Amino acid sequence: MMTYLLLALGLVLLIAGGELLVRGAVRIAEHLGLSPMLIGLTIVGMGTSMPELAASVQAALAGSPGIALGNIVGSNIANLLLILGLAVALSPFAVPRGVLWRDGGTGLVCAAILIAAGYTLGLTRGVGILLVVGMFAYVYLAFRQEKAGAGHGAAYDKALALEEIDPALVPSAKPKGSIVLAAASLLAGIALIVWGGSLLVDAAITIAASLGVSDEVIGLTVVAVGTSLPELVTSAIAAIKRQGEIALGNVLGSNIYNVLFIGGVTGIVAPTEIPAGILQTDLLVLLAVSAIVMLFAFTGGRLSRVEGSLLVAGYAGYVAVTAGLI
Repeated sequence: MMTYLLLALGLVLLIAGGELLVRGAVRIAEHLGLSPMLIGLTIVGMGTSMPELAASVQAALAGSPGIALGNIVGSNIANLLLILGLAVALSPFAVPRGVLWRDGGTGLVCAAILIAAGYTLGLTRGVGILLVVGMFAYVYLAFRQEKAGAGHGAAYDKALALEEIDPALVPSAKPKGSIVLAAASLLAGIALIVWGGSLLVDAAITIAASLGVSDEVIGLTVVAVGTSLPELVTSAIAAIKRQGEIALGNVLGSNIYNVLFIGGVTGIVAPTEIPAGILQTDLLVLLAVSAIVMLFAFTGGRLSRVEGSLLVAGYAGYVAVTAGLI
């Protein structure tokens, strides 16, 4: 029981630390004179992925690639099936074709890149650097697109989804608060993230051993869902507010950040192999699910309650098979 409490505590510390880190970083960026749009696309967008980043990096450093990669792949599958499915079930919405092809297609490419890396080099430092470069290229293109008024992308919607529920994260052209307090918030956030990530990974490894299952199973299910809780909350609130495009963009943006940013940093800090089980099964599931979501959205140009329910049912089936329940 204590191990499960430590796991829960680790998740709470990760989420709270991520919140403090983003708040502090946003205020510091304001004092440095960065534009609100750039702050939203970079600091807010990447900062909300810190729980997943801490869990994956610390798991890789601890010699548990199943948790490190399982967290990334499992989070993406949960985003598409569970979180998007629940959001659509709450409030069906139309899907702009531009968002669908640009951001949904980018998510498909990201999954394919991980598969290609798994069958060739693994998640090496070189691959990690390429992924991070791809992340910055994606953010740069998103910034150019927003600046040109060419429509919102997933990176923008990911930041906006969090800002909708926490006004303190909304960047301002005029600096707010003390830069000293902002720095303290940033440092406190980093400390909580490191502590929470350590607790989470240690507890997950212990739970896997006690249940007689692999690290991959825990990473793909418990850790993945736990670190995806912020996306669940923000997407559900966006759906309830009838802001379906933001809910979809939040999910697609998170999946792109997970592979390019989290996968890239993990490869740079702690190069690791992609476990065979994840490579041969779960990454293919992710690729298929990404294509199915695009197909659902393409047919009729919207996501319906029936399709949302099918996505949630699909996630229940995936977890059951992964955990060996069926």
